[in-house]
Amino acid sequence: MKQHIDLNSDMGEGFGPWLIGDGVDDEIMPLISSANIATGFHAGDPNTMQRMVALAARHNVGVGAHPGFRDLVGFGRRHINATDDELVNDFVYQVGALSGFSALHGVKLQHVKPHGALYMHVAKSESLSRALISALQKIDANLYLYCMASSVTASVAKAMGQPVMLEFYADRDYDLSGSIVFTRRVGALDPEAVAAKVLRACSEGVVDTVEGGTIAIDFDSVCIHSDTPGALALVKTTRDVLARNHIAIASPQSLRSS
Repeated sequence: MKQHIDLNSDMGEGFGPWLIGDGVDDEIMPLISSANIATGFHAGDPNTMQRMVALAARHNVGVGAHPGFRDLVGFGRRHINATDDELVNDFVYQVGALSGFSALHGVKLQHVKPHGALYMHVAKSESLSRALISALQKIDANLYLYCMASSVTASVAKAMGQPVMLEFYADRDYDLSGSIVFTRRVGALDPEAVAAKVLRACSEGVVDTVEGGTIAIDFDSVCIHSDTPGALALVKTTRDVLARNHIAIASPQSLRSS
């Protein structure tokens, strides 16, 4: 049984007057420990980034950059054919933007988590993982990199000495490889079933797969996407179930400083 767990969610995933999901970022933020803030390429804009960093700072939530493919129309869920160098430059540009807003509000950037199709692409590419981590170490070698335990990214980061936070996806299905089943549209989920899935992963270290089997899962952080329909209920119910089972929610930043 885990004693504590990070709870992360994607924040600020809109653009101007448009919002992705239920538009409940203000209600979700106080319930999580780490926020992955959209940095402008798949969603987000300067005003939204500023507001999300301010909101995270107000609730003592760890601030993370959530860079994605340059794909506002497709919400970063379409693969973009680009070289490793081009993707690293896009990554640095987006992390730099959020670092500026973090400094504006007197908070230190805690982590980086690639978004959507970029996350899945990096997870399978050793060359891109190595290039992104090399850049990250020059920006800030103490930044946590969020990734799946089964990913190439996790293996490369550990070999290169970059701190990682391994993720468990509460609102996504898994396959036997230990990877999430990527989907562009997710329907409404049962909050109690999602919370039970998280509790089982925390207590037994396993998750069911779409093939019908069960696999072991290693993780430090639980992700619930804010654009999943009914996300607020998923976060609330999961948080309540964890609390009832004496599993504390804490960001890696707070644990590092304690």
